[in-house]
Amino acid sequence: MGYAPLVTRTAMLLLAAFSLLGLFRLADRVANTQVAIASTVCTALYPVFFSQSSLAQVDLAAAGLILWGLASFIEGQLVAAAIWFALAAVAKETAILASAALAGWELAGMFARRTSLRQLWCEKDAPREFDSASVRKILWLAASALPLILWYAYHYSRTGYVFGNPEFFRYNVAATLSLPRFFLALAMRIWQVVGYLHLWILTIFTLLAMWMLSPQLEAGSEKPRITLPVQMMFYAVVVTYVLALALIGGAVLARYMLPAVPLFIIVCISTLWRRLRYWRLAVAFVALTFVGGWFWNPFYGFSPEDNLAYRDYVVLHQDAENYLEARYPMAQVLTAWPASDEISRPWLGYVTRPMRIVRIEDFSLDEVLSAAAIRSEYQAALIFSTKYENRPAIWDRWRTWTQLKTRFFGFHRDLPPEAAAKILGGRVVFSEHRQGQWIAVIEMDRDEMQNAQAAETIRRPPPVHSSDF
Repeated sequence: MGYAPLVTRTAMLLLAAFSLLGLFRLADRVANTQVAIASTVCTALYPVFFSQSSLAQVDLAAAGLILWGLASFIEGQLVAAAIWFALAAVAKETAILASAALAGWELAGMFARRTSLRQLWCEKDAPREFDSASVRKILWLAASALPLILWYAYHYSRTGYVFGNPEFFRYNVAATLSLPRFFLALAMRIWQVVGYLHLWILTIFTLLAMWMLSPQLEAGSEKPRITLPVQMMFYAVVVTYVLALALIGGAVLARYMLPAVPLFIIVCISTLWRRLRYWRLAVAFVALTFVGGWFWNPFYGFSPEDNLAYRDYVVLHQDAENYLEARYPMAQVLTAWPASDEISRPWLGYVTRPMRIVRIEDFSLDEVLSAAAIRSEYQAALIFSTKYENRPAIWDRWRTWTQLKTRFFGFHRDLPPEAAAKILGGRVVFSEHRQGQWIAVIEMDRDEMQNAQAAETIRRPPPVHSSDF
């Protein structure tokens, strides 16, 4: 039967529903049903979670398994928690950060029981003496890493590498171990947890409620908060993700933080429920802003996969590649990833048969100039915006910031279609724009191609035949 995008998207929707069920169970366990419902709705509507629920990425599945693992861990079901965390790590290696954070936090708690900080780890009635339960928790959390360790061992035995190939390790680890890059990525990771795509509204509501309002009374007593030890476990996971993924990982993508963001949402919603009389209105407003984030692209840089901008990308590429296949079915096409996969792999749903490609990294000036030097090797070019940039942000006028982005995060500016066509020696025969994204098809000028081919023939020595001797 082969691959089908509809089946893939349906499967991802099922995984998203499963993840939300785990989130509801966790929030209901640590707070109450009202907070659980509100947290689940807000997470489902949060633009990054919403868009990833129909995209074939492993981050959402790993996040859902982590949420199930946390719920089981807090309920004291250590075997079930270890299984959930093990499955999460097999789905995506960085998911091991969650169980590692909990194990580290439990280990620190073993030495903090006799100190004044014991309330961060223990309930009031917990014993001050050494507790063997903590050892069991640590051992089961450590056991959840066993499948991943076995996979790495198998991978090493078959390939000679532990973490992918050398290029993978260089891009995601070796090239990221820089102090300036770490601090820049750290700021971006914090923003992705507390402010990205309207999360800042929920953060502000929460801070104002904590600063200005006392806890509401219910049945003569204050509404209960999420217990401090549970909150600290949440914070341990969030901080571990923020620090670790600021240190490693070539791309600073928001979807990598999906295991952390729902925990932050639960704590914020619980705070609003506890302190704000009309908390439902505040949550409804936050939910509406999240829905607005599906359609409204922010003024700062973001990935089109983080909201419905990915639909604009798909429509643009469908239109351009349908045109390309209809007009130039036998042409060799210059393009960049991911369009190079789209036109060479029909099962992705963009073309009906594979096309031949010449691939470059992007459509920056340097890459287009290098492509112009081999223009005889292709007859058409499919160029598009490889990065979303509706308009430069104010801070992009700061040259140092642009240089830092270029150095550490692969920032570049794609040439517009007309400029690229002029350099390549062709003309734009198709172009389309949608909310800061664009795509174009360039037909190579036949006279330019013939001149390039003639020049290449002159540069090459004539073939030597045996009859010449």
